[in-house]
Amino acid sequence: QVQLVESGGGLVQAGGSLRLSCAASGSMVGINAMGWHRQAPENQREMVATMSNDGATMYADSVKGRSTISRDNAKNTVYLQIDSLKPEDTAVYYCYVQQRHYGFSWGQGTQVTVSS
Repeated sequence: QVQLVESGGGLVQAGGSLRLSCAASGSMVGINAMGWHRQAPENQREMVATMSNDGATMYADSVKGRSTISRDNAKNTVYLQIDSLKPEDTAVYYCYVQQRHYGFSWGQGTQVTVSS
């Protein structure tokens, strides 16, 4: 399985940008998809962005047009760029990797706080 560590979160003014990173280690065979979810207090966890192993991407409507998921295979890292941040983006962001043999692996999360 894969171990994941998120970074790049922080406190940002509304309208600003952040790039979150997710560094992976361990066995990274049979990866079907990778991406990001987020969860705000008292809210359900929601999908933010997903990338399949062929590079196809999918975004939640709430971030579509201002968010980009990318990967650097050489660094075993997945990124999430969010521009034009809104207070509604405030949440803990979790990255994940889906593997055929091991299922889903999740990071511990990184806090994003967007102030008005």
